[in-house]
Amino acid sequence: MVRSEKKHRIIFIDLMRALAVLQMVQGHTVDVLLAPQYRLTEYPVYYLWNFMRGMTAPIFMFTSGIVFTYLFRLAPEPFAQNPRVHKGIKRFFLLVGLGYLLRYPTYKIFDFSDVTQDRWNIFFTVDVLQLIGFGLLFIIICAYLAEKLKLNDFLVFSTAAFLFFVSSPFIYKINFLEYFPQPIAAYFNDKTGSLFPLFPWAGYVVMGGVLGSYLAKNPLIFKTNKFSFNLAVFGIAFILISAVSVFISEKYFGITFKNNSYDLETITFRIGFVLILNSIVSYISQKMQSIPKIFILIGRNTLLIYIVHLLILYGSAWNPGIILLFGKSLNVTYTVISALLMITLMTLMVILLNKFKLRNKQLVT
Repeated sequence: MVRSEKKHRIIFIDLMRALAVLQMVQGHTVDVLLAPQYRLTEYPVYYLWNFMRGMTAPIFMFTSGIVFTYLFRLAPEPFAQNPRVHKGIKRFFLLVGLGYLLRYPTYKIFDFSDVTQDRWNIFFTVDVLQLIGFGLLFIIICAYLAEKLKLNDFLVFSTAAFLFFVSSPFIYKINFLEYFPQPIAAYFNDKTGSLFPLFPWAGYVVMGGVLGSYLAKNPLIFKTNKFSFNLAVFGIAFILISAVSVFISEKYFGITFKNNSYDLETITFRIGFVLILNSIVSYISQKMQSIPKIFILIGRNTLLIYIVHLLILYGSAWNPGIILLFGKSLNVTYTVISALLMITLMTLMVILLNKFKLRNKQLVT
């Protein structure tokens, strides 16, 4: 099942996109099913899994930013005529709408009389779909500013990502419920229960836009060792900055590092890790002229895979999820088998979609 690639197809992006969504599928499955007694960091395998689970969201969001911006910048038209602007805005509304639909508080559609405050809290939670939707919107805004102000993408996109990251520790301390209603306050930090508020998570999407723009403006650069080497150098630099910052904070200021998602040390480390992973995958894919078509199909159906596996695991207002029957109750063997079955099921789903020529949407393009 192999596809001949277009001359300038960036294979490593296809691989990164497939890797990101499959990692998310298995991560959710294991987290839903694995019993608490096996969740011990003393176990090397669990420690590694837990570490990679923490990296999944940054990888997924960074890759989303790469893909959208790469396709956006491939179009030679000015901003107002660029078809990707319209598509991106439509995708913004689609992703945000689906994000809320997955957490809809009642099966009765329009009757909210029985909805408890807990259900409303869950409904207003900002999750991956809303976050990526807003991330794409911010990329469009950055592209507009870059054109109007006659600035290069690197400066505008990097500055925007920097602002999301640097302001996160301060944004976290604010109780936005004192200033905004809950649906709006939920977008700023996790104090209302949001899993992926804009600060710092939107920064990873916009940061991916830096690399996406670079790839679009430098055709075939991804086929060079220099490209992979530079990604690795930047990645290592970010990790070293993180390590030095943690060392100085603990040794000279007595601040205990807690690895919170909004801490600058954690953000810097995650950026470094994502860059190194992109470096490795891009280096491996340099000599490839084609890849198994299934990887491309998985990348093309990320939105469907994401939604279907969540409905199976967590359920919705209209269907029960596996979590109600087996939540955090399985041993390691059954959990691993379940994760493999979930990946297999998602893979078969996209194969059948392709076989019957059913169209589906990617998550970000």
